[in-house]
Amino acid sequence: MSAERKAPDAPEAPTAKEAPEDVTVRDAVSAPDAEGAPRRATRRFPLFTRDTARPEGGGRAAPGDAPAPARQWPILAVLLTVGLGLLLTALDVFRVGLLVIGAALVAGAVLRWAVPDVGMLAVRSRFTDIVTYGGLGLVIVLLALMMQPDPLLRFPWLQDMLHFTVDS
Repeated sequence: MSAERKAPDAPEAPTAKEAPEDVTVRDAVSAPDAEGAPRRATRRFPLFTRDTARPEGGGRAAPGDAPAPARQWPILAVLLTVGLGLLLTALDVFRVGLLVIGAALVAGAVLRWAVPDVGMLAVRSRFTDIVTYGGLGLVIVLLALMMQPDPLLRFPWLQDMLHFTVDS
């Protein structure tokens, strides 16, 4: 069935000139247009986007009259802590630097969970941000604790698995 053909019993939609003053739209697939006349609406996405939704993290973590750095304190705290961890890593304190980086990401996950408006720390949905920040932070912390030489965390099955794959 082509898009131009209509069902024989389908009523014609009134044009803007014929539309009565008080139009109530009761049909789920019709919506009033700019002039108030009912028109058939579709559930498809529009071909061209005319407006964008405000991102979830588009709010401010501080009042609007505060200076820009104060409004974005959550992401600044995480970035400065990651920067400190990178500096420590560059100064040959690998394990401590990586632990600081992992702790900063875990702190970012906690901030994303606890603070309602985190500004630019919100990238995706709250759940996705928490899982991403927390998961990456925990992996970095675990790898830093297992780092050679003298690992602080040992998994015997991991060494057995390595020997199994290398010896075969």
